[in-house]
Amino acid sequence: MPEGHHIGAELNRQAKFAAYRIGSKDAHSEHAIWVADADNPIASKLAGDNVDLYWPKHAISGTKGFELLAELPHPKDYDYFVWKGVEPDMHPYGLCYHDHAEHLSTGVLEFLKVHAIDTVLIGGLALDYCVKVSALQLVNAGLRVIINKAATRELSKDSTQQAIEQMLVAGIEFIDSAEDLEGDND
Repeated sequence: MPEGHHIGAELNRQAKFAAYRIGSKDAHSEHAIWVADADNPIASKLAGDNVDLYWPKHAISGTKGFELLAELPHPKDYDYFVWKGVEPDMHPYGLCYHDHAEHLSTGVLEFLKVHAIDTVLIGGLALDYCVKVSALQLVNAGLRVIINKAATRELSKDSTQQAIEQMLVAGIEFIDSAEDLEGDND
């Protein structure tokens, strides 16, 4: 992902404004049914309950691209951490559910509820897919959601514009960077 490796420092800056730090990362099977090939190009439609598009092979455990950025904490150092997309026939985008129908919880919403969290600050990859779906899941659960644009990157300008419009309609807020949070600790 273009410039995706540059968001770590900004994710760490925004974490200073949070009571809890939640992390997630894809953890995919090398035998995932959604992996693009010559017959099924990237971003072409794929029928299934928990898949929708073909993607390049990524985030395979033990391979380059699976690990978190070097400047980010180890998963054990987060207050809550989610590995998603482990099953070969499931490619969820959102942080809150393992399935597209949003029935199989990752426990994130429950964690936030137990800790009486009402506002969530988000960064990560990619703005137009995983970040968007996560933000929509969180706002649909009744939380205030703020996306830090400096702590995320996009896959495509076209899909990002549509994603931002959808998120704004849903009431999701955007800031340019963690600097915008100075003096605004609600």
